[in-house]
Amino acid sequence: MARKKNEKKTAKNGANLGFEPAMWQAADKLRGNMDASDYKHVVLGLIFLKYISDAFEERHAALKSEPHADPEDRDEYSAENIFWVPKAARWPKLQAAAKQPGIGKLLDEAMLALEKDNPGLKGVLPKDYARESLDKHRLGELIDLIGTIGLGDKESRSKDISSAASMNTFSASLPPPKAKKVASSTPRNPSSNSSSK
Repeated sequence: MARKKNEKKTAKNGANLGFEPAMWQAADKLRGNMDASDYKHVVLGLIFLKYISDAFEERHAALKSEPHADPEDRDEYSAENIFWVPKAARWPKLQAAAKQPGIGKLLDEAMLALEKDNPGLKGVLPKDYARESLDKHRLGELIDLIGTIGLGDKESRSKDISSAASMNTFSASLPPPKAKKVASSTPRNPSSNSSSK
């Protein structure tokens, strides 16, 4: 019976990539502990990290099997349009440390290492996983959950267009951030209120 339900869902939205339920579970891990705008960035930052790490790991394994290739040569990755992922930012290492209290600091260091080794990412990646307000136990659970999703391997990359659409739909369907009162810093000009007709 559950199978028929999934078939209907696939037919209705055009694509069932298989990781949509995990995406909602990821959002639920953090819901209630922070604003939607915050947890969206936490989740999407981790998904990006997992995506590039999956692509890197697949290429790394292929290079290990080639007789004269060096799996630690950055040029081997850039030639295939794959981000170089330094050891500190590789998903298996981060997932192994997911239950450690310092996981937030490790993630921030991983993002910094990625930016350092990939100048195109400079200033783009989130680097606030160590903040006190982010529950590290839930963060570890989130890492484990995202670790179950195949994202950057060849098969998953073949679904990129659908994946991007699915990510955009997921992101757009999250509740909007709560409005925050901000005092205006623009001084009022009394003469602008009067009519000059």
